[in-house]
Amino acid sequence: MPSAKIYYDADADLGLLGGKTIVFLGFGNQGAAQAQNLRDSGIPNEQILIANRPDSYAEDAKSKGFIVEHDFVKAAKLADVVFILIPDQVQPRIFNEQFAPNLKDNAAIVVASGYNVFFNLLTFKSTQDVTMVAPRMIGSSVRSLYVKGKGFPCFVSVEQDGTGNGLALALSLSRAIGATKAGAIASSVREETAMDLFAEQALWPNIITLFREGFSVLKEAGCSDEALCYEMWMSKEPAEIFERAAEDGFIHQLKHHSIVSQYGQLSGALALDGVAVREHFKNILYNQVLNGKFCGEFSKIEADLEKEGDANPLNQLYKKSEETELVQAEKRVRARLAGLL
Repeated sequence: MPSAKIYYDADADLGLLGGKTIVFLGFGNQGAAQAQNLRDSGIPNEQILIANRPDSYAEDAKSKGFIVEHDFVKAAKLADVVFILIPDQVQPRIFNEQFAPNLKDNAAIVVASGYNVFFNLLTFKSTQDVTMVAPRMIGSSVRSLYVKGKGFPCFVSVEQDGTGNGLALALSLSRAIGATKAGAIASSVREETAMDLFAEQALWPNIITLFREGFSVLKEAGCSDEALCYEMWMSKEPAEIFERAAEDGFIHQLKHHSIVSQYGQLSGALALDGVAVREHFKNILYNQVLNGKFCGEFSKIEADLEKEGDANPLNQLYKKSEETELVQAEKRVRARLAGLL
């Protein structure tokens, strides 16, 4: 497969945004960061509109000098560009009911997550541009790196080129939020969704399981709760390892470890047979993620996620997970060492 194209500042024309009303649906983590970056890139404040229900996020937007509109229908009618930056699970209801029927025929819709576009959960007119501008960082980093004059990793794609100018506009928006300074990577909602859901449903569940079972084995071998919690994660060593991996390389970060550690990790990893894990991962990717099985199952519980207590399926999962030996031990350690943490 050929390497992905990477777009830089020189590939993007900020002039394309002249006179356009840019609406941010949501002023949370990403909305706040991207709207501020856009304004600091020279887009006049009067061209930026924050569509947000009356809440603390709306007050935050007002405190930062933005124009806020609580009436989503009114905001939609004004929009030349709309960034959809509210949680995935509420996007179909809010966008399809209040934005889609009221957007201009040539409006551009921008998503930061491929989920709802890939699974065809959002409604668009064929004449509209549908693009993805997806920073690969939390909003606070998107903002802080911009302020420091640095870029950040970002995926960009055109999923529907209704006007014939979708890519140019997507790159202009990418530059305005600071993404093309480091290079915006050509991608797709399929690729972004596959990687995102795979990490959430395959990679990290296995990491959680490895820590949980490793904890239990070492506990049976006589290790204390305190020693295990600090050795395995509370010392923040895993965080430092991943930071080194990002800076020096996934394998080359091992050179910061002792020779005993380097030899043990490298020889141990090469000795493991990854066939079963690979098949497990492929099953999740093709038979759970890409085929829409997870999306369908998740859609059935979306309404319940607004409920309180045990009626909320997410709360049920937390409750069950908190019953594990690892979590119970951590609670005991944190309670005992509260004054030191």
